[in-house]
Amino acid sequence: MDGVLLDTEKIHEKSVAAVASKFGKTYDLSLRYRVLGAPEFDGAQMIINELNLPISIEEFLNMVHAIENKVLPDVAILPGVDRLVRHLDKNKVPFAIATSSTKNSFDLKTSQHKSLFSLFNHIVTGGSDPEVKNGKPAPDIFLTCASRFPDKPHPNKCLVFEDSPNGVRGAKEAGMQAVMIADNLISKDLCTEATVVLGSIEDFVPEAFGLPSYN
Repeated sequence: MDGVLLDTEKIHEKSVAAVASKFGKTYDLSLRYRVLGAPEFDGAQMIINELNLPISIEEFLNMVHAIENKVLPDVAILPGVDRLVRHLDKNKVPFAIATSSTKNSFDLKTSQHKSLFSLFNHIVTGGSDPEVKNGKPAPDIFLTCASRFPDKPHPNKCLVFEDSPNGVRGAKEAGMQAVMIADNLISKDLCTEATVVLGSIEDFVPEAFGLPSYN
């Protein structure tokens, strides 16, 4: 969801950077891409350890949330998303969300886009779902998400959209194909495991994966 459907990654990056700066630390690209896609608790722990912040995970998350909660309800849908989601829905192609967010975080981020998100078959919020034992890059969240479709498709019939190296790796570990929506600043070395790398969902060609064409 984050960085694929919703333009939340910049908000999160700025919020974490603001907290880090309070302690004279810098949240750089290298650390950002290691955290990207990880469950919230795991990512916070990684940042605290890497930057040697003198606060607990709970304190860190409270500080980040205090900044984010003011702007996340107004987060925008990324280009191409509305078109693709409605296209899949119209053509009865099953689709769902596998996000590392908690249920509360998901509800906050999608509060202004309920009609669009109601089209998804189901939502797996890995940050608060007891069935998701391990976060990305483990495959748990993708396998759980696939198992909740009525026909329980085999992993090789599933296509994952991801923006993070951790997410792509998890999808591949699950035995699924992965379309990576890559940030312009991300190193090409971190994109090699994706089936295809795109700059935006606007660039996605459904028929390349056996899906109904926009035309």
